[in-house]
Amino acid sequence: MGAGGEFSVEAARQAAERDELDGWVHQFLCSPGSDNAALGEQLMDPPRHWLGPLELPIDQLHRLAGPPGAPVMEEIDEDEWRDDVEDLAEKIDADEFDPPPVIVSHRQGQLVLEDGNHRVEGLRRAAIDLVWAIIAFDDPADRDAFVAPDPARGGALGLGDTVA
Repeated sequence: MGAGGEFSVEAARQAAERDELDGWVHQFLCSPGSDNAALGEQLMDPPRHWLGPLELPIDQLHRLAGPPGAPVMEEIDEDEWRDDVEDLAEKIDADEFDPPPVIVSHRQGQLVLEDGNHRVEGLRRAAIDLVWAIIAFDDPADRDAFVAPDPARGGALGLGDTVA
């Protein structure tokens, strides 16, 4: 898959290294294609504490909409998705598209998908189990606990790690 672009995983990683992930998220949500400026404003006030990009298992995301049996607010049958989701899945499967990270909030111990439901569904249909994500935390202590060393994982997480 391609690796370039202003809103790529690599661009998000570079923004995180500069401690500018909040600005990257805001710009991404306001950009054409995302067109989610209202969410961008909502996630900036009050300021959040950001982490990422990290690879997360898709089945751990609490999504607005998704397949039956998944942690979703509204179950949607396969044939009810817009045609562009199937096109996205085909591009991902053919290594023609490297989707930007999704935006997730950590709420009461759950990972809630804020932006990227169609990308996640495209990945799922392309038989990909992990998604790159940027995670918002209300409290820096929650963020720090999320990446704290866990003996089962063999240490602390770093940028680009997978959360299982």
